[in-house]
Parts: sequence; structure tokens; C-alpha cells
Amino acid sequence: MAVPVHVMSLAQAERAELTDLLATLTPAQWEEPSLCAGWRVRDVVAHMFSYDELSLSGLVSRFIRGGILLGRVNAAGVATYAEHSHDELLALARKHERPRGLTTGFGGRLALTDATIHHQDIRRPLGLPREVPVDRLRVVLDFARFAPPIGASKRIGGLTLVATDLDWSVGKGPVVEGPAESLLMALAGRRGVATELTGPGQPTIAERIDG
Repeated sequence: MAVPVHVMSLAQAERAELTDLLATLTPAQWEEPSLCAGWRVRDVVAHMFSYDELSLSGLVSRFIRGGILLGRVNAAGVATYAEHSHDELLALARKHERPRGLTTGFGGRLALTDATIHHQDIRRPLGLPREVPVDRLRVVLDFARFAPPIGASKRIGGLTLVATDLDWSVGKGPVVEGPAESLLMALAGRRGVATELTGPGQPTIAERIDG
């Protein structure tokens, strides 16, 4: 099945903007912790782009090495690039600004969602905020609710999510509202983000993420 050109163009644009950011980082910033537990900025980059390098046999091999458990599979990918320099990781990102292989899954939504969330995983701890383009946020918010690696259902079940800065809402139950980017990071289970949300359902999602 052909990958929708629109979604792929969004994914490529998101990756290109992330790569432009990486090119400005200092060596110390590359080694700073990200929002992904236990991962530095360099580890997030290795994780993101390592999958684009894999052939089908390489992908199968990585999943076998990881015992078919996604956390271990991802860790195996990060370990593969542990000795790469920052410049080498930047070159890896530049090489794969256009997604390929596994990351083109779900019509390119996998690459777009992964890139958008991990872009924020890097920017937030470094104090480098940005406005995520609305057209990307809409696609990612819709997909992130169901994307198997994210596991959002356990965080948002029985709640209504309402974006305060764009026309987007989903769910039934007590309302949790806030900026769309904050809702996305809550879907992804990033600790601390619930403080950016309000509404009668906020304590519930805060407990599910941070409790």
C-alpha cells in the first residue's frame, strides 16, 4: 500500500526540523537527560533513526535480541550506536530525514508521531520550546491514542481530552484540558506534564502518569 504523500511530507518536515536543532547543540547538550527515562539526548537520536537503517532481516534479528519486548528491543538499538560520536549521530539523522522501512508504518504516522514526541523529549529538558505545527499535531494526537508503542489507553481511559489551542477533543468522562502539545506528551506518559493540564479529570491523569 502506498504511503500517503501528505503524512510522509509532514514526517519528513518534522525530522528535518529536529535535525536542524541537533546541529546547533553543544557537546554537553547531547549528553543531557531527555524526557525518556534513562536516555540522554544522544540515546533518543540513536533510537529514532536506528530503525531506518535496518533491513527486514536486521529488524527480525533486533526483535529476537530484545526478546520481542519493545523496551529491550529499543535498548538494543540504542546500544548499537553507543560508541558513535555526536557528529556521526547527526549524520545518521540527516541521512534519514525521509523515513524508510519500519518507520513508514501506518502510512507514515509512526515516523511522524515518533519524531514529534521525541523532538519534544529533547527540547523540553534543554529549555528550547517551540510551537509544533497544527497540521502535524492533529495527525499525531489522533494516532497516538492507538499507537501500540505508546500505550495511551491506560492513561486516558474514561476521560475527555480537550485541546485549548486547536479544535480537537476525544473521549468520554471528566474533562482534561490544556495545550495540544501538553496533551500529546501526557498521552505519551511523560512525567510532570500533567501540571500543564486542568479540569476535573486532571488529578486522575496526573496520578496515572506520575503516581
